[in-house]
Amino acid sequence: MKLFVRIFLCLLFGASAAQELNQNQNQFTHQKLDQTGVQEPTALLQQKQSFHEPLTWRFPDPLPEDEPRFPPEFELKTPTAASSISAICRDSTVRVEAKRDLLGIGTPVRAEDVTLGGCPVTVEEAEVLVFESELHGCGSQLMMTEDSFIYIFTLLYNPTPLGNSQILRTRDVSVNIECHYQRKHDVSSGVFQPTWAPFSDSKVSEENLYFSLRLMTDDWQFPRPSSQFMLGDMMKFEVSVKQFHHAPLRVTVDSCVATVVPNIDTVPRYVFMGNNGCLFDSQITGSSSRFLPRTQDDRLQFELEAFRFQQDNSGNIFITCSVRATAATAAVDGTNKACSFSNGWREASGSHDVCTCCDADCGGGSMSHLARTDVQWEQETSFGPITVAERPL
Repeated sequence: MKLFVRIFLCLLFGASAAQELNQNQNQFTHQKLDQTGVQEPTALLQQKQSFHEPLTWRFPDPLPEDEPRFPPEFELKTPTAASSISAICRDSTVRVEAKRDLLGIGTPVRAEDVTLGGCPVTVEEAEVLVFESELHGCGSQLMMTEDSFIYIFTLLYNPTPLGNSQILRTRDVSVNIECHYQRKHDVSSGVFQPTWAPFSDSKVSEENLYFSLRLMTDDWQFPRPSSQFMLGDMMKFEVSVKQFHHAPLRVTVDSCVATVVPNIDTVPRYVFMGNNGCLFDSQITGSSSRFLPRTQDDRLQFELEAFRFQQDNSGNIFITCSVRATAATAAVDGTNKACSFSNGWREASGSHDVCTCCDADCGGGSMSHLARTDVQWEQETSFGPITVAERPL
């Protein structure tokens, strides 16, 4: 057909027209081939990208955060002490009133969680919890200054977990309450001043003995102003007796027990001294606890290495000791001694042989209130709370 057209054109227009037609056909053929070479199949393009070009992709960059806008005049609230406890000191009793909102945060506390030296609430009123006690009751501690007798009570708040959970939204509270009484009363009428004292008054003065148990500074020169210690510190205690016009006396410590509340009949408890003056702590735990050599008959000093009770987070301990006074002329023996253990038992006065019974039974001696038998007086004396914290690593 093409040959026929070419012959027809040659006859009609001449050889030049046939040649031009042939060139146009060749040009059209080349254009078609070029177009076919450029537009390759899509699958082939994907195959080339997958095997010959690395795939790169990343998360888009986060949007820049706006600068925080704080209040122009923001101040932290300064906590204020809650005036929620008051006390009335009478001649022989004390009345302590604690508001139910004990911490001043608008949340009443449970009466069962508040005690006065281990004694429960006496009266529950609408807004107040009332405690009443004798001056010598509810774990009170008697301290003396030159002019005053001071009875110290401790109001304790130990919160229990909320509901069936194990969480607390309040903290433990320990508040000391002091009742001060003058030791001396001066009366002057300007008219009559007696120059004699009744025999009965003199006899009472001779018979009254006052024991004290207190913490001392490291040099033993002054009472320690703080009762806070770290684990491993040495707590230095001094026991003394005020004898006034009495014949010279020697003070000893029969037994001591540590508890987490001011009540020796609770658990956990640790009896670190007993058997009429045997300091067991160094023998049991390998500590450096010991009696110091005695320098005065009416004073006795001992060191106790600080400790905490297992599974008790408060770190508070109370020390209660049975102290006793006998005539200074009495012999140092198995029931009248001060022994501590360091490669064997050693006695504070140097009479080491009397300590041999510390590994057996020295006989007698128990925790009891003030008692007198002939030339012997005994009293239960307490100190606390002492706070022992863990050493930071």
